[in-house]
Amino acid sequence: MKNIAKIFLVSALGGALTLGAYKAFIEEPRVETIIETTTPNNFRRTSLSPTDEAGSFVLAAEKTVNSVVHVKTAVERNGYAARSPLEFFFGNPYQNQPRVQLGSGSGVIISKDGYIVTNNHVIENAKTIQISLNNQKEYEAVLVGADPTTDIALIKIDADEDLPFLTFSNSDDVRLGEWVLAVGNPFNLTSTVTAGIVSAKSRNIGIINERAAIESFIQTDAAVNPGNSGGALVNTSGELIGINSAISTHTGSFEGYSFAVPSNIVKKVVEDLLEFGTVQRAFIGVNISDITPRLVEQLDIKESNGVYVGGVTENGAAEDAGIETGDIIVAVDNRKVTKSSELQELIGRRRPGDKVDVKVKRDGKLKTFNLVLRNVNGTTKVIKRDEIEFITLLGGTFQSIDKTDKARYGIRFGVKITDIKNGILANQGIPEGFIITYINRREIRTIEDINNSVKNLMKDDPVVVQGYLPNGRAKYFAFGY
Repeated sequence: MKNIAKIFLVSALGGALTLGAYKAFIEEPRVETIIETTTPNNFRRTSLSPTDEAGSFVLAAEKTVNSVVHVKTAVERNGYAARSPLEFFFGNPYQNQPRVQLGSGSGVIISKDGYIVTNNHVIENAKTIQISLNNQKEYEAVLVGADPTTDIALIKIDADEDLPFLTFSNSDDVRLGEWVLAVGNPFNLTSTVTAGIVSAKSRNIGIINERAAIESFIQTDAAVNPGNSGGALVNTSGELIGINSAISTHTGSFEGYSFAVPSNIVKKVVEDLLEFGTVQRAFIGVNISDITPRLVEQLDIKESNGVYVGGVTENGAAEDAGIETGDIIVAVDNRKVTKSSELQELIGRRRPGDKVDVKVKRDGKLKTFNLVLRNVNGTTKVIKRDEIEFITLLGGTFQSIDKTDKARYGIRFGVKITDIKNGILANQGIPEGFIITYINRREIRTIEDINNSVKNLMKDDPVVVQGYLPNGRAKYFAFGY
């Protein structure tokens, strides 16, 4: 019996020694993490979920909703109303009678003294602009200024108290996939908040019908509907990163894509309107296009990233600096450029006279050019509102004539109309390609001469424009100003 016990004891001891050796030398060590359940406040979730305290949708919404206003407008349109039934037998049975059309949108308070940003298309041609705050107070607003090329307008109300306002965030810092809130008044439902993510940046959707339009929208999937235009797009800190402007739709309502003007563009427009009364647009002086597979094939382009220079404006900033047709712009001030909308946004945020470094690829080599940006008239001068008022009312774009035009028409000077928009030119039937040589007997040699020609006109004096039609025939037009 004792022998059996000894055998059992020796076996157990040997097994223990064997197991110990296995644990020490063969089996990999097991690591466990121990979390003290008594100190839960030392730990936080690491996801970017909107439930995080720092990025709470609730906090952002509460901060934003009182700074977004309801904009109601009244626009006077021409219409026809029926006259007396007897007049069906004696002349025109209808008379032109103005009618008032009501509209609505949203706006964002950006200062405690009542400056409000909205879309140009919300207040365009408005006879009256009424603002409703989130606290139900109402005010009449005045138009400070507007910029159709970015679809941004600035209005102001005089309130009897300091108003809650939003601060601008740097829209360059916005990242794809970032959570955002859209705040506005869709379908006249005031103070509506929707959430989504940033789906894309620098989108050009061709919705602004202006020759010098800047479209570099932030695209989101936050629900935006009619009435949201002019409202706020904010980040989870409640900072303004864009002004909601458009949706992609087949039905007239939200279908998953909405677009906002980036805050950096909005801020620049606001600053210009406050300081100069009009937006100071800067131009490189190039015709550009995105590099598409078709363009690569047609022109045998080796570079796949950047913006293709299809032409340069004579005596423009690019030509003077040395940029040539066929160059590919890849960066501006060390900011990478991959498409036209990005380039337009970067330059659109600058003023005439500003200096920029433009990097291009030419024959596979990287070159840097120093440009001094120009205004629409081809100079570096900052133009104030009263200096461009007449040329704006004309509704067109212009350029000084070149040697070919001088030889063709047998003239020494003149300014050619290169594009017709809504304005005096269209109303008077002055065609595209018409060369202006005199206005009220003053020589028109430069675009600045057009504005100068009417500076000393009396209120009821007519404007007489002389020049040449595209077919070479001399003609003049007279109209009131």
